[in-house]
Amino acid sequence: MAKTLGPVKRKFSPWMDKSEKPFIRFENVTKRFGDFVAVDNLTLDIYEKEFFSLLGPSGCGKTTLMRMLAGFEEPTEGRILLQGKDISGTPPYKRPTNMMFQSYALFPHMTVAKNIAFGLEQDNMAKSEIDARVEEMLRLVKLTDFAKRKPSQLSGGQRQRVALARSLAKRPKVLLLDEPLGALDRKLREETQFELMDIQHSLGLTFLIVTHDQEEAMTVSDRIAVMDKGIVVQVATPAEIYEAPNSRYVADFIGDINIMEGVVSANTGSASQHGVVSLSSGELKIEVEQECAAVSGANVAFAIRPEKVRISLDPPAETGRPNCIAGEVIDIGYLGDFSVFIVETPDGRVLRAAQANVSRHVERPITFEDKVWLSWSADAGLVLTR
Repeated sequence: MAKTLGPVKRKFSPWMDKSEKPFIRFENVTKRFGDFVAVDNLTLDIYEKEFFSLLGPSGCGKTTLMRMLAGFEEPTEGRILLQGKDISGTPPYKRPTNMMFQSYALFPHMTVAKNIAFGLEQDNMAKSEIDARVEEMLRLVKLTDFAKRKPSQLSGGQRQRVALARSLAKRPKVLLLDEPLGALDRKLREETQFELMDIQHSLGLTFLIVTHDQEEAMTVSDRIAVMDKGIVVQVATPAEIYEAPNSRYVADFIGDINIMEGVVSANTGSASQHGVVSLSSGELKIEVEQECAAVSGANVAFAIRPEKVRISLDPPAETGRPNCIAGEVIDIGYLGDFSVFIVETPDGRVLRAAQANVSRHVERPITFEDKVWLSWSADAGLVLTR
């Protein structure tokens, strides 16, 4: 694999620097609830000023991991280190963390300003300092004109920003966000994701977000930890997670993908050199330019994203060439910016091809029951050995 495929958003990659020490470290952490293992011997490093996502399906352990960092749960085994210090046993109110919940948990009888000030008042901060901090937070989340309103007088997005301002008011070293945008509609959620990124970058804080929304994690994160059944399956930048998943699970969980099982029939490369891996998978011969240690005869999977598959009504110039197969369109999904074509091949395989709608009019539109050809370049997909 290349040294890195990301990050694509900003020049920030402390995990690539061996001299950098992690800001947060989960060290061989296990959490059991009776006989159920929610987190299983997990080790994970998060760096200062990183926007880090825990991504996975319900029940994978991501929220439990966050709650242990916040102090609401204690590890059954292992340690949690913050700036090199073991914080296990430290109560939540003594930890330099703050948590923003999905429900927002705003006080309905208090104004926006009072909601933001609540935690500061509990810390007995001087009134002048509280007023200055509240004003700063209101400006940060663009709610200065709404300071005297009650939560019931706000939209969902505005309530979300009040909850964020309240979480940031105490200036925690780490902000924990538990599905913070789940209650927002799609358009507002997308807008708020970029607002979150701007706030995190401007304040220079460490953000840890728990989400099951793949697009959300891909948008906001410097790195993503994909979890399954209490373990971390892969930790990488969004680009690496998407373009170079390390397993069938990650490839299938992140975005849309075609996965074809096959057997290695030839491998002219090695684990350290680019080579060509030929797969015999039904009538389809696949050639891949990839570093791959799989030996001839090994059972592997070939994975390729739909947008990397070309679809055409015209047959290829050469018949029988690799990475090319005929099929019939059995379904079409029109999504505005692009269309997804569901194609069934003669051997019963169902593949997806995505095509950008770059023009309002197409001279020869592909439609249902059309005979089409699917093809892709040798470097468009990858071989998965696990």
